[in-house]
Amino acid sequence: MRTETPQPIRLSDYRPPAFLIDEVRLDFALEPSRTRVKAQLSVRRNGEHAEPLVLNGERLKPISVAIDGRVLGESERTIDAEFLTVPDVPDAFVLATEVEIDPAANKALDGLYMSGGRFCTQCEAEGFRKITWYPDRPDVLSRFTVRIEADRSFQHLLSNGNLIEAGDLPGGRRYAVWNDPFPKPCYLFALVAGELDVLEDKLVTMSGRTVDLRIFVDPGMAPRAAYAMDALKRSMKWDEQAFGREYDLDLFMIVAVRDFNFGAMENKGLNIFNSSLLLADPETATDLDYERIESVVAHEYFHNWTGDRITCRDWFQLCLKEGLTVFRDQSFSADMRGEAVQRIKDVKALRARQFAEDQGPLAHPVRPSSYLKIDNFYTATIYEKGAEVIRMLKALIGAEAFRKGMDLYFERWDGHATTVEAFIACFAEVSGRDLTDFFAWYEQAGTPTLTVKRRYDAAARTLELELTQSTAPTPGQPTKRPLPMPIRIGLLDAEGRTLAFERDGQALDETLVVLDAAEAKVTLTGVEREPVVSALRGFSAPVTLVTDAKPKDRYVLLAGDPDLFNRWEAGQDLARDLMLARAAGRPDEVAEERYAEALGRALADQAADPAFKALLLALPTEAELSLAMKPADPAALHAARDALRLRLALHLGEQLKHLHIGLQQLGEFTPDAAGAGRRALRNAALDLLAANPRADVAELAEGHYRAATNMTDAIGGLNALMLVGGEAFEAALADFFERWKSEPLVIDKWFALQARDPSEGAFGRVLGLTAHPAFDPKNPNRLRALVSTFSSANPARFHDPSGAGYSFLADQILAVDGFNPMTAARMVEPLGGWRRYTPELGELMKAQLARIRAHEGLSKNVYELASKALGSDED
Repeated sequence: MRTETPQPIRLSDYRPPAFLIDEVRLDFALEPSRTRVKAQLSVRRNGEHAEPLVLNGERLKPISVAIDGRVLGESERTIDAEFLTVPDVPDAFVLATEVEIDPAANKALDGLYMSGGRFCTQCEAEGFRKITWYPDRPDVLSRFTVRIEADRSFQHLLSNGNLIEAGDLPGGRRYAVWNDPFPKPCYLFALVAGELDVLEDKLVTMSGRTVDLRIFVDPGMAPRAAYAMDALKRSMKWDEQAFGREYDLDLFMIVAVRDFNFGAMENKGLNIFNSSLLLADPETATDLDYERIESVVAHEYFHNWTGDRITCRDWFQLCLKEGLTVFRDQSFSADMRGEAVQRIKDVKALRARQFAEDQGPLAHPVRPSSYLKIDNFYTATIYEKGAEVIRMLKALIGAEAFRKGMDLYFERWDGHATTVEAFIACFAEVSGRDLTDFFAWYEQAGTPTLTVKRRYDAAARTLELELTQSTAPTPGQPTKRPLPMPIRIGLLDAEGRTLAFERDGQALDETLVVLDAAEAKVTLTGVEREPVVSALRGFSAPVTLVTDAKPKDRYVLLAGDPDLFNRWEAGQDLARDLMLARAAGRPDEVAEERYAEALGRALADQAADPAFKALLLALPTEAELSLAMKPADPAALHAARDALRLRLALHLGEQLKHLHIGLQQLGEFTPDAAGAGRRALRNAALDLLAANPRADVAELAEGHYRAATNMTDAIGGLNALMLVGGEAFEAALADFFERWKSEPLVIDKWFALQARDPSEGAFGRVLGLTAHPAFDPKNPNRLRALVSTFSSANPARFHDPSGAGYSFLADQILAVDGFNPMTAARMVEPLGGWRRYTPELGELMKAQLARIRAHEGLSKNVYELASKALGSDED
């Protein structure tokens, strides 16, 4: 049992660094188990206080410590498990240290470690302290020069910046020296050494400079990096056009590694990627993989300015770089993939993860005020809700002022570590608006509920809208204040035609209402007919919308709203209400038939984008439904969703089969939005048909799988066979593994698909797969594919009344925590929502959290999240 209680780090305790480091020289003598790291730091005191020098350092074997060339004796410095302390130092000096580290034994995958026989690093957030002694905090910015020496078999020796020199050494060794001219915090340091293939290209920037582009991958995999290279070039050009940001070095590199805790890392000039987010070809990658590669390549590149050139003063400002950069990559994807479709996908992801986070004990503000381990705050709230806050800021001040504010931010804070307050101040300055109240979005946790009620006066032709907002208490924040939220509103008539109106004497067909109080009334005049209100268009604020709209209004919106997000939203609302009613024991079969008919009409719309139609066919997930049912009953929700899927499959069967036939792959595969949209609709049609497990459907699914010429269709067919079940599925599953057993990223998909199996035997299958020879819990991709997919994407089986799913997850968390606390902590979340479920299930989940927290030797990472998830009876 844990006997000590870790103490939190608080934003209110922030103090500037006692020492700054202008120049860093690192010398690596790489050996898998005994790497020597020499560091030479040019240190100067930051202020007048005579404080001791305290540097972070963990898992370091000390060799020597010297100041200005004089080796310090043991009485002149103190070394413990976390710090090097030198009590008496001059105001300016050169600190030289040498340590030994063991990359091969580093299974936590932070600092310097081995992956696939290669050296690589992950230093965000606090990995650099596992490499050498250093003030491991983001507000110490330094210029790095790095010398790397290794056996000649390590073909490429890479680090940040520009290559200064390289060559061979006696004894079968080689070396390379890199210099990064831009000051950076140590979390952006990177090193890679190993045998790699390289894909090369060039890009001419807007000022006429030529930049060399290189993507390093496993031998033989260079062709699979072609799409990532294309996405990189498009990202670089887009950032020039959209934000005026030009790349600043002569070389930009990306390296794909097999074992990685994150998706990717924006190290200055040397991005390191999880190979799952970089490698793609039609045979091994799905359209979702292509989309994610495009998005993540853009995200990490955009960090060059929003994260690297301008970084965070402290880790509480994490949303300053991540929320802003997610907003930028979402904007890029919208331009690449279609604004409406991309917006729907982004909101689906937000609701699936962040809304659930806000409803549980792990709720926290976009900028938290305390933490035990910063690794635990790489969350949907920081990233996705952080992006929504930026989107609202743009809506509030307008696109022109937003661009001016970004330009000012880049000009003012380039080369600095700064804060959210400084960022917001730039927009207040250029717009002339007081944004003090807007800052509450960063400080207040929880998802607000926005209620819109209407009253139409036919004689006066006026529409009065009554708007109210409220936010439920969250841990540590029992009382909530109103937030300024931009609400886009339009009107339609009963036939789905746009209704014009006037507001404050201005003729409009859409208006932006800013609700900055607990309640407000808005009057629209000149409304000729009783309107259907289209509120919160484009999901203009991250809120839960409640209206007094009747089902007939939603059918109008589904059929004709020019705002495609709200058209999709209307369909989701209708389906959600039908499934919740059935789960509560009040099925309405007449209404279900009406919904099926409306969906059929939407599918028949020849003008609609296939990708949009595919989204219409996808019902709200059981996880989404669980957020709306109190208490949530996973078994009832699963049965209700299956029942509606079956009704749709029966009603739309011939139409779905016609779509499936008409959308067969013709010609060469293309990963663009148009091709992906057609495949998405074809596979969505098959998925829905599989809800009706008839023999002809099973034959259709098997034929789809066998005829697949790309991974998207292969997985689509295999998924449909899984839903139908039986010998055909087992045969296809075995065939898939045999065909792709030498492709780790494809086998990840094989594990993940089985983890989503909704059949009653799914848990036994998952348990058995943990003993499969291809399952390796030390590889984060493989672990996430099986364990995380089961616990987060298969609620009907994870929430088995026996509690076996909860016990299984707890076992996995404790096992992984022994070697990779960061990954283990990210697995806690599915247990954290125990209060949302029926008391019987909630108590079983709570018991597993208590078992985790009481485990002897538990990491700070897991302890923090398990403790917060348990909360207290008073929360």
